[in-house]
Amino acid sequence: MADQVKTLRERARGNYPFFLAYRTRWIDNDQYSHINNSVYYHLFDSIVNAYLIQHAHLSPTTSPLIGLVVSSFAHFFSPLSFPAVLDLGLRVSKLGSSSVTYEVAVFQEQSGTPSVVGGYTHVFVDRDSRKSSPISPETRSALERLRVFPLASKL
Repeated sequence: MADQVKTLRERARGNYPFFLAYRTRWIDNDQYSHINNSVYYHLFDSIVNAYLIQHAHLSPTTSPLIGLVVSSFAHFFSPLSFPAVLDLGLRVSKLGSSSVTYEVAVFQEQSGTPSVVGGYTHVFVDRDSRKSSPISPETRSALERLRVFPLASKL
């Protein structure tokens, strides 16, 4: 686990193919004057859904398949506070037949290292039956553009 967290801490902007800017709000801060942990999950959801709507042409209200979150994670490396401007980076770390695991890095504007790295796994299901369904070819193609393969290990 420690090695995985170290790897996440060492992520850089170049590890993420898609970015979305977020201007923090006063309400994002908690009583400790930093962005509340729960806000990061809103950020993760925002970048993932912005990408799916813009690039996979999924409509949250009308698409026959919807993504349900089945697991999530976040690792916090440094605090952020209002009035910071954040850059959210998105990549796909795993793509299955009906599921996808997203990774999101939260960078303070102009910073090369992430303050937070997290994400979640979506399982795509039929909107009505809620039964797992294969990802459509159009959505898969869009997700493939975000897919980052691990580097080969050095022997």
